[in-house]
Parts: sequence; structure tokens; C-alpha cells
Amino acid sequence: MSSSTAVPGQSPIAETAPQSLCALEPRVPADRLVAEMVPPPRFDSVRFDTYVPDPNQPSQTEAVQVLSSFAAGLGGAHAIGSARRRWFGKKPAAPTGPRGVYLDGGYGVGKTHLLASLWHATPAAPSLKAFGTFVELTNLVGALGFQQTVQTLSGHRLLCIDEFELDDPGDTVLVSSLLGRLVEAGVALAATSNTLPGKLGEGRFAAADFLREIQGLSSHFRPLRIDGEDYRHRGLPEAPPPYSDDQVTRAAYATAGASLDDFPALLGHLAKVHPSRYGALTDGITAVCLTDVQPVPDQSTALRLVVLADRLYDREVPVLASGLPFDRLFSDEMLNGGYRKKYFRAISRLTALARDAKGLVGQ
Repeated sequence: MSSSTAVPGQSPIAETAPQSLCALEPRVPADRLVAEMVPPPRFDSVRFDTYVPDPNQPSQTEAVQVLSSFAAGLGGAHAIGSARRRWFGKKPAAPTGPRGVYLDGGYGVGKTHLLASLWHATPAAPSLKAFGTFVELTNLVGALGFQQTVQTLSGHRLLCIDEFELDDPGDTVLVSSLLGRLVEAGVALAATSNTLPGKLGEGRFAAADFLREIQGLSSHFRPLRIDGEDYRHRGLPEAPPPYSDDQVTRAAYATAGASLDDFPALLGHLAKVHPSRYGALTDGITAVCLTDVQPVPDQSTALRLVVLADRLYDREVPVLASGLPFDRLFSDEMLNGGYRKKYFRAISRLTALARDAKGLVGQ
């Protein structure tokens, strides 16, 4: 819209009307998916020495020490050497013991901070290190194909996988095969999750039918437990209650680069955009303003919302909303079901972003 746009019944309050996420349908080339496999902006500046262990949780201090040593150990010959040896007919020896570390712990104990710190500390060029969520990794395979993904990542020294979760049998076999090929090529692995590697898939599908694949995944990792409470709740105020539609609308018009959408309409739009594009959907957005937040109607919609919440959190985009508070987004059935960890993570992250949005009201 042009300048001097006004909210109905109010005086003009912004030069340009807010954008609508529902009007955006980004196209993301496959090479961008690879180039963007780096820690998200929220974790650009994190390092091991910026992680503050809880003195009451010795496992946090131990994690920093173990990961620091792991990073230092990746400074020698990297995966490219293994790949080159294959050209001369010599198959590299299978690695002895786990070739990766697996950070297990509850929400908000700093697992992603530590994983990003490991990426930064590993002595290799950014092009030889990859960092992405589990969903982003499977999306990469979908975009490039399995063989091309193996070829692309085999030259890397380190692959970091955040929020490692197996939600269906297909993903189990796919990731097991992919990581097996990468480990054989000499790629080191690091992952975070809320589920120990030997327990992946429990409660979500017939795990016994895929026991071999799950055990194969577990063998690649040394589990590293990180205890503690969600840091987003340590000494912080409770999430602000939802605002009125008028407050959210006025804030959207008063905030340069903000988006403004009706929540049910946004949920409908997410079904038309592949989750691999949700990051691009938020390009240039400084704040997301939502009216009429309601309970999510079904599980497919809920899982898409989880991915959007992750991308917004990665990019530190505040979320201002009217309607129901975020802890009432998901039904009791969803919160007690197989995807409960995803939903609790989404609630935790959206709550943090709602706190970040408090300053938008009254601008």
C-alpha cells in the first residue's frame, strides 16, 4: 500500500501498511538450502565461553568440556581425505566407536547454544561444516535427492543436526542410511534432541519394526546428558497475556517491516507452502502480528506451525498476538501424543517470542 495508510477509525500511524505472510509464496533454490546450513542468526555470536552453566547442574559444565575437546579433535585430516582415498581404490577403515556426540536434555537447557558453539569452534571453513535442523536435513534430501545429498555433505568435516527427532518410519530409514554413508566418508556428527538415541521413535510408530535402523543410528553417537530447567523461565516474567485485536493491529502498522495476519488464515496458507520455505517466508519480517489465535484444529496443521515457530525463533522475530495464549494452542490429546515434544518446544519458543514483542505495544 501507499503512504498515509490508517487503521479504520484511527488517524494515520505508519507510512506503509504491514505485510501479510498469507500473500507470500517464496521459491527457494536447492543451492540456497545448502548455503544456509549454518547456525541461525540467533546463534551467530554464541561460543562455549558465552554459555553459562548452572552451578547446580554439573552435567552442563561437563558438556562444555567434552564438546570443546571434540571440536579440537576435528582439526586434523577431514572427510575430503577419506573421499580422495576412495578414488585410489582404498576403502577407508570403519571408524572405531561413535563418530559423533548426542546432546540430550529438556527444553531450554542450552543444547542449541552448545551445538552452534561446536560448529563455530571446529577448525574448518564454513563451507566444510553444516548446521541444520532435522527437518531441514530431510528437506535437503527431498530437494537434492539422496545420492546428491551424500555427495554434497561427504566433503564436510562436521554435520550438526538440531532437534533430532524421528516421526515416521520413512525418516528413520532415510536418516539412518544417510548418516551411515557420511560416517563412512569421515564426517563427524553432532546432534541435539530431547530423546536419547536408543529411544528414538518410541511412542510414535511401531519402533520394533525398525529396531535395526534405530540401533544403527544410536551406534553413531556418544550420548551426553544435559540436565537443567528451561532457561527461558529462569528469573523471567510469565508470558504476557494476549492483546486485543486493536492493539495488535496498531502495533503492526506502527512497526516497520511487520506482518499482520489472521491466525486461522495463516494456518491455511502454511498448507500451501512447503516447510523448507518457511524460513524464506519470514525474510525481511521484523515482527509477526497475529489476530484471533485459536486452538490448532488438527495434527498436520500443528506440525506445520511447529516448523514456523522454529524458523521465527531462529531469526529472533517477535510475535504479538490476540486471542488465546500460546499455551492453549494444542489440545490435551496432542500434548499427550507422539509429537508432544515438538508441541512443548513450540509453546516454549512462541512464549519467548511473545515476551520479545511486549515493546511493540504502545509505540
